[in-house]
Amino acid sequence: MSVIAIIPARYGSTRLPGKPLLAETGKPLIRHVVEAVRQASRVDRVVVATDDERILAAVEAFGGEAVLTSPACRTGTDRLAEAAEKLRLADDDVVVNVQGDEPEIPAGAVDRLVELLLASGAPMATLAAPLAPELADDAAKVKVVLGRGGRALYFSRAKIPHDRDGAGGVDYLLHLGVYAYRAAFLKQYAAMESTPAEAAERLEQLRVLESGFPIAAAVVDHGGAGVDTPEDYAAFVRRYRVKEGRA
Repeated sequence: MSVIAIIPARYGSTRLPGKPLLAETGKPLIRHVVEAVRQASRVDRVVVATDDERILAAVEAFGGEAVLTSPACRTGTDRLAEAAEKLRLADDDVVVNVQGDEPEIPAGAVDRLVELLLASGAPMATLAAPLAPELADDAAKVKVVLGRGGRALYFSRAKIPHDRDGAGGVDYLLHLGVYAYRAAFLKQYAAMESTPAEAAERLEQLRVLESGFPIAAAVVDHGGAGVDTPEDYAAFVRRYRVKEGRA
């Protein structure tokens, strides 16, 4: 069994076109993500899955591995499934999905995700982090409710669980968009029909729950720092320069 991290990276981001190639730090954003994931001790191989020749060339230029996938993929997970097929992964290989806009994903979180999948018996695993109540109304932040057994009950852009009486004291969880799967289940996922809640919420992980499969989940202390907007990228550049002593 091998653990392969596949990073989906599209050129055509709605809010930040060309995002993977932004390079104000001196490196393209996609390189930051690859280098962060390479620090995980449980990952044997890191591959970028992209629909764009420019991203493919940029990854190969810094010595990374990339595979070209169809621009017609419905979701990032479908892109992963296509990449896994092209890479001829074994059914029991573990595939880790780290988004191409997560340059600060901690290696420890990636390792925790792999360990969670292997220990859970579920075909898929993901991570969450505590979310401040004042941020729970933000539809850009996906929330998740977990059962006591560490399984995801539901994901939503809405504020869940709903505090009906306004009593407060609700613990909200931010869903971190990282996943781990067995390669065999990734193939199965790609063959599933899209589901109603998935379409309504625009959340691909709901296809798994609606189709009757469990998703194991664990809470970590990484609050997520994905790059979705120009402001997010500018903030990342500032943090990077401080870290490198170039602020």
